[in-house]
Amino acid sequence: MKYTQLGRTGLKVSRLVLGTMNFGPQTDEADSHTIMDSALDAGINYFDTANVYGWGENKGRTEEIVGSWFAQGGDRREKTVLATKVYGSMSREGETWPNEDRLSALNIRRAVEASLKRLGTDYIDIYQFHHIDRLTPFEEIWQAVDVLIQQGKILYAGSSNFPGYKIAQANEVATRRGSTYGLVSEQCLYNLYERRAEMEVIPAAQEYGLGVIPWSPLHGGLLGGVIRKEATSGRRASGRTAEALTDPVVRARIQAYEDLLDKHGLEPGETALAWLLTRPGVTGPIVGPRTSGQLNGALRALELELGEELLASLDEIFPGPGPSPEAFAW
Repeated sequence: MKYTQLGRTGLKVSRLVLGTMNFGPQTDEADSHTIMDSALDAGINYFDTANVYGWGENKGRTEEIVGSWFAQGGDRREKTVLATKVYGSMSREGETWPNEDRLSALNIRRAVEASLKRLGTDYIDIYQFHHIDRLTPFEEIWQAVDVLIQQGKILYAGSSNFPGYKIAQANEVATRRGSTYGLVSEQCLYNLYERRAEMEVIPAAQEYGLGVIPWSPLHGGLLGGVIRKEATSGRRASGRTAEALTDPVVRARIQAYEDLLDKHGLEPGETALAWLLTRPGVTGPIVGPRTSGQLNGALRALELELGEELLASLDEIFPGPGPSPEAFAW
């Protein structure tokens, strides 16, 4: 396994991040434990979850599965850099009550305590804001975070789905307050197909010393060899991927992508992950395996070396937007 620093911190993390969103809804507890054991054995030390994972009536279930894995001992918790998130409502359907969502100091305090209980741990390494809160000032958010850091309940704060200007605003307010760290990481939608983060989110993260953690590195399966699977095994895409492929322009781009990789003898999903590992500012993409086999495929991406010619060809198929303001001004 290869490791790197998380942004400007001294924290050393693996270049692949294990996403747990499927644990519970699609992968049962026993198989989830097996995947986490395999990830740790492979050297992945950065695990990501969220309080709402499990979804619907099962919100919190994913954190409970991670917690039951920690409870098995064997230094599982000590070896893991644990990240979870706060923002979404934890109210059950029909039981909505004020202050059970968003980023008020009250909800942050309550949400941390609930996550700690479900995870069976006394601290969270990286506590992340799952979305911007347009109603809560950063002064209030940092007041809550600073208290939690002083109490030893969280070590760092991160963001997810923040635009570039909110990353800047958050860290400028933290600096003015004399807060402990400010944001140290940003999880954003970023992959070969969806590159808008290159305009402002990633430059802001680099400017303020945040590690970039891309989510949906295969863009919901679109970059995972979907057309090839249709042809060889009859496995048809579903959901958003199937809908995207009905657009002839999108289908032509994905076909060109898969044809290029066939020429080089490469697997699409592994190449999409390997491409992210070449991008400036990227700490490591989140992989969310439903099975151990999918985890093994992700691990192979770490060994891929993508040459300049191939990278240039990928840019031709999936051109980035370019830096701002040139991308939209000139």
